Amino acid sequence: MRNQKVGSVMTTEVVRAEYGTPFKAVAGLLSEHRVSGLPVVDDDQHVIGVVSETDPMLHQAATPLAYEPPPRFRLARLTPRARRQAARARARTAGRLMTAPAVSVHAEDTVVEAARTMVEHRVNRLPVLDEDDRLVGIVTRHDLLQTFLRPDAEIREEVIREVLQRGLWLVNGSVDVTVSEGVVTLEGQLERKSETEIAVAMTRRTDGVVDVVDRLTHRFDDSEFRDDTRVPGGVADDWLRRL
Repeated sequence: MRNQKVGSVMTTEVVRAEYGTPFKAVAGLLSEHRVSGLPVVDDDQHVIGVVSETDPMLHQAATPLAYEPPPRFRLARLTPRARRQAARARARTAGRLMTAPAVSVHAEDTVVEAARTMVEHRVNRLPVLDEDDRLVGIVTRHDLLQTFLRPDAEIREEVIREVLQRGLWLVNGSVDVTVSEGVVTLEGQLERKSETEIAVAMTRRTDGVVDVVDRLTHRFDDSEFRDDTRVPGGVADDWLRRL
């Protein structure tokens, strides 16, 4: 499978800050470039943290209003989270304002892996690193969504070539493949049940696929013999071991 890599969809011109970048300069970068966050790097361009657009707002939120009464002592202010927020509210540089460590991905990671990382950590953008863990780009949710804009015809060709022919060694026409709005329908009869499972699993992991409609049937149910049964050659051996 040739899943699209993060490096092919990322933005290479990255707005960044250094540890000592002043607070006002950070706010200026976020506003001028209209970005929701930016990575903070050291002298070797290693990402040491991330500043989001909400971080400078902590400073404003912590500033008392003229008519506001003096704050009373609260036990909640003694919690680690409260102390961290209080320290960031007093921050004067990007290094003090940032969240660390930074959540990042590598340029060779797949778009699917990057999407999972975004969802898991609830972030909208990720710094992209090279093999030496240096900053080379930034990828946003908008960038990852471009994968789902692949034409249906292109998706169909890849499913036939990579899944059916290379993965399962099936002759052309063994399975009918149709794609509509990113939804792939697989219809036909294969020799073994394990082959149908592989076909569906591999198709689902193809870039741009929204869903898979499984209309495949099989002649032989090999599920109870799976430890000893392998589809010969190709990448199917590995897929069988994962099922």
